Amino acid sequence: MKDIIRKIVLDAAQKAFETGEFPSDHVPEMEIEEPKHSSQGDFSTNFAMVSASVQKMAPVKIAQRLVSFIPATGLIEKIDIAGPGFINFFLSNTAWHPVVNQILEQDEAYGRSDMGKDAKVQVEFVSANPTGPLHVGHGRGAAVGDSVGNILSFAGFDVQKEYYINDSGRQIRTLGTSVWLRLMEKSGQRIEFPDDCYQGDYIKDFAQQILEKEGLEFVKKDAAEGIAVCAEFAATKILEGIKEDLIDFGVQFDHWFSEQSLYDSGRVQDAIDMFRKKELIYEKDGALWFKTQAFGDEKDRVVVRNNGLTTYFASDIAYHREKYERGFDKVIDVWGADHHGYINRINASVVASGRKSEQFEVILVQLVNLLRDGKPFQMSTRAGEFVTLKDIVSEVGKDAARFMFLSRSYDSGLDFDLELAKKKNSENPVYYVQYVHARITGILLKAVESQIIEDIDFNTGKHLELLIEEEEINLLKILHSFGEQVEKSASTLHPHVIFTYLMTLAAAFHGYYNKHKVITDHVEQTQARLSLVLGVKKVIRNGLRLLGISAPERM
Repeated sequence: MKDIIRKIVLDAAQKAFETGEFPSDHVPEMEIEEPKHSSQGDFSTNFAMVSASVQKMAPVKIAQRLVSFIPATGLIEKIDIAGPGFINFFLSNTAWHPVVNQILEQDEAYGRSDMGKDAKVQVEFVSANPTGPLHVGHGRGAAVGDSVGNILSFAGFDVQKEYYINDSGRQIRTLGTSVWLRLMEKSGQRIEFPDDCYQGDYIKDFAQQILEKEGLEFVKKDAAEGIAVCAEFAATKILEGIKEDLIDFGVQFDHWFSEQSLYDSGRVQDAIDMFRKKELIYEKDGALWFKTQAFGDEKDRVVVRNNGLTTYFASDIAYHREKYERGFDKVIDVWGADHHGYINRINASVVASGRKSEQFEVILVQLVNLLRDGKPFQMSTRAGEFVTLKDIVSEVGKDAARFMFLSRSYDSGLDFDLELAKKKNSENPVYYVQYVHARITGILLKAVESQIIEDIDFNTGKHLELLIEEEEINLLKILHSFGEQVEKSASTLHPHVIFTYLMTLAAAFHGYYNKHKVITDHVEQTQARLSLVLGVKKVIRNGLRLLGISAPERM
């Protein structure tokens, strides 16, 4: 609709120029906006203000002359000129009726966009170290990353979702050491268990499994060899659990990438050698440093320590270099809030490798505060230190968990109330939205039983001219804006935009349903309303899918 209004304005401006009312045919970039208040119309443009310096006349006069060249059509009911020269368009009811047919015909494709023009985008998220089960914070990152990928794909981008497995380095060695020590403890040896080792019961479970598999002879191995075996066994088991938890959470990745493979393939050393040749990596105090400060970081960063061991930054440099070599136009990393200080150094390595800064973006996901009935809550878990994602999904379900995680912008902290997420009433946001889909299914089934329509799913609206109630027009306007909200969500990388849209649409439907009967004594009016609510049902489903949430037929 905005495009239609824009064309009407441009056509009128051209006519004004051709008749001599405008001295110039140049049209500066203008905005077509939806006013905050309905009293200001359906759409408004600042054409007159931005054209004042070009046309050499007052904005109000420009607006008056422009409006005089807009022909009367069935689309526009009236046009007002307000304030310093805003042109407000009030559309007729019939202008909104085609929205229903667009939804019914396009079905699952309604709201799709070609905004991305098939640009290749990688979204890397979760990427938790395989040193323990996923916790509630990982859950929010998983919901955000997965939804961002879905939304970008729906908006016309070629998206790949990736999990980076941190299966190399100090934390994996610590994992192996933790299991090895517990294993020796179980074999009867007195062990002083270090505080910096992993404390959870799952470490003891792994030790027991290895002991049962290998026998007591295993503890006679050289410690370094035993730790390596324990590390590989535990990391493999933990990764299997992570994959299962993510599948249960509705998240599947296109690619799982191993950090260790960067070392095995020589990519880490190749990256270091390349940047040394460019004199962007230099030696100081026996260590190798990257000149990240030259690219906006607060200081240079170590890539190889003076003991010869590489830092995580070294493998991250190689990893991001490898991403772009795969042909991605943009790389999006989803990290926890505690990684804020890491952004500049990775961005520096990206720019230093010849990419533009805008080709790399980081989404920082803030912390989750668990509540039960509004009070801070800490669940007991076998891991011992944190609430696992599996615990959350087991208690409230995948849909409720994802919807709650996405209910606020990820750059704000989130209060997650477990009891609220389980409620079967309108207080629970996911229930509030899903119930619309289920209720409309029930209405359509009743209409089929009453032989008002032949099928609960049809692709052409019926008697749409009878949709004249204020609440009906409001629903049509909200349905019309779905595609715009998809593009807004894709451009800002904020999936909570879709959450807010679905809540708005659900509220509008509930308000309409409470005031007006869908199935009435008037057959044609009933068919018109059934067409409208079927459109609502389809858009609710499309929106929920973007967030990885099901649209139930009954509840």
